[in-house]
Amino acid sequence: MTTAGERFDALLVLSFGGPEGMDDVRPFLENVTRGRAVPPERLDAVVEHYRHFDGVSPINARNRELVADVAGLLDVPVYLGNRNWHPLVEDTVEQMAADGVRRALVFATSAYGGYSACRQYDEDIARARAAVGAAAPELVKIRHFFDHPEFVAANADAVRAAWLPGARLVFTAHSVPVAADAAAGLPTDGGHRYSGQVAEAARLVAADLGETDYDVVWQSRSGPPRVPWLEPDIDDHIDALHAEGVPAVVVCPVGFVSDHLEVVWDLDTQAREHAERLGMGFARAATAGADARFAGMVVELVREHTDGIPPRSLGEVPSAGCSVDGEPCAPDCCRPTLRPTRAA
Repeated sequence: MTTAGERFDALLVLSFGGPEGMDDVRPFLENVTRGRAVPPERLDAVVEHYRHFDGVSPINARNRELVADVAGLLDVPVYLGNRNWHPLVEDTVEQMAADGVRRALVFATSAYGGYSACRQYDEDIARARAAVGAAAPELVKIRHFFDHPEFVAANADAVRAAWLPGARLVFTAHSVPVAADAAAGLPTDGGHRYSGQVAEAARLVAADLGETDYDVVWQSRSGPPRVPWLEPDIDDHIDALHAEGVPAVVVCPVGFVSDHLEVVWDLDTQAREHAERLGMGFARAATAGADARFAGMVVELVREHTDGIPPRSLGEVPSAGCSVDGEPCAPDCCRPTLRPTRAA
């Protein structure tokens, strides 16, 4: 349990990572898909998506900006480590050990629970500490923040800035297999699930906007057609809205903290072009991490541990995993019940 005045001598920002040039793209994708038997032609298609952006994902630059912003507000060093591309978390934790860091908090750049969004970051931490060995610092992961007031406010203001007259508000998040969403060890009411947390974040942002008419949809699925994933897909939903006579959509990527390929390709390119072909207006709200309040929220989450300040949340959905009182994850929390072996 978190205790006021806990001592930490660093913060690790732990993220997914992304390529920063065409030479990086293929090895990055092989890291992401290792052990999943993804066919080469699927990777070839994604490489072509990256080619539109010279092989650069925005995520590393956004994370470097976040590290700099947070470091300016804390009196301990702030490090960046990634799951899939440099700086890899194993290398970062090795550097932290060399710098004399003995105990650090970890801010994972995902607001939600679920395997990829939460438990896999726990696995990243364990793998990095094992790689470094006895000298590795203790690493304590910070809680989910999908219902934190600053996260909600940043998303709501981004929607306001993007608003189009007569538009339908549509929230998106990365789809996952239905079986993975119904992860073992979580309550069957759905409240603790990734999809339930995304729905709650969307509800809170819509409430801030005074909107009661909105949709929650999914994007970026990559699994085989025979495996059910969370639906509806954003492009299919745009078709449905067009059939209803909706003239425009404003898309809020509430499931994402910062821009990366799933935002700049799947939304800014594919979904936008799809809407425009139908004659619909399309606007995409900025991701919350671009808002100056986001770094302040990270510092507040740190202070829950270091200063014992009370956690702030607006939601009614409980957060599994690293909970608001600092309790560790349950043994089966967010454990995947399905790991697809091929991607189409």
